[in-house]
Amino acid sequence: MLDYYNWSGYADDNTASNTYSKVAGDWKEPAITCTNEDEIVVFWVGIDGLTDSTVEQDGTLAQCYEGTAYYYTWWEMYPTNDITVVGGAVLPGDKIAASVSKSGTKYTLKVTDSTTPANSFSTSSTCAKTTCIDTSAEWIAESPSGARGDYPLPDFTSWSLTSASVTSGTQTGKISTFPDDELTMVDSSDSYALTEPGSLNGSGNAFTVTWEDSY
Repeated sequence: MLDYYNWSGYADDNTASNTYSKVAGDWKEPAITCTNEDEIVVFWVGIDGLTDSTVEQDGTLAQCYEGTAYYYTWWEMYPTNDITVVGGAVLPGDKIAASVSKSGTKYTLKVTDSTTPANSFSTSSTCAKTTCIDTSAEWIAESPSGARGDYPLPDFTSWSLTSASVTSGTQTGKISTFPDDELTMVDSSDSYALTEPGSLNGSGNAFTVTWEDSY
């Protein structure tokens, strides 16, 4: 288990010299409760980011603005671009499937909202092999950062990731197929948990992150 300042969930790492070419997962969008302005949480799957400075990721975003909750689909190829919002009609309970796959230097980022298809998208972007090194794969609930630091987390009760899959080399498996790390999001002083991931299910392809605190 690793304490992490703004991520919570699971990541497959490269302790066995693995590199990853595809990651995917499904979830139902959680409802958030707004108690403060600009509370934000993002749910995503991605490649890279655990031990390097790039991330190729996509998923959903929930934000509190003037007391109202808004939900979106998005993608990001950090640091090439910030979060790029695509669909703004996501609702709590929508069925989401997200994936990131790599072929050569091209990454295909895809999110499908099967409940509200207008939020769905597929986009492609390139990244040099020396920059995006594919040494981790993630399934994450995140408190994103902005100009004022990390945003406070809205209460999302829990986020359940299911049907996780990941490819390394010629092998496609589940989270538990490759060396995995459980990530707990903690406050800036590392004194208490903001969100807590549960154990992997018996199949090694699903888990639940539970909200604990906003800061």
